[in-house]
Amino acid sequence: MKKDDLIESIARSAKISKVAAERGLRGLLQTMKDAIEEGERVNLVGFGSFSIVDRAARMGRNPQTGQQITIPSRRRIRFTPGKSLMDRVVT
Repeated sequence: MKKDDLIESIARSAKISKVAAERGLRGLLQTMKDAIEEGERVNLVGFGSFSIVDRAARMGRNPQTGQQITIPSRRRIRFTPGKSLMDRVVT
């Protein structure tokens, strides 16, 4: 599903215009981006949660040369699906 498909679906299910649905979706996504960027956990009950995790630096191996390399630490976004989403998707 692409963003345009999502906007159309929101507009149809909420019985609002596509312009209003797009504004709402943009607002939701921007709010989520801002919260995650600030390190806050975004929890959507029934869907899942987004959070930031810090990955420590570690040793890896270059697959072409076999040479050991250091993989630097970095921040990642983690999505954890909610129970009801998991129940619907995983059978």
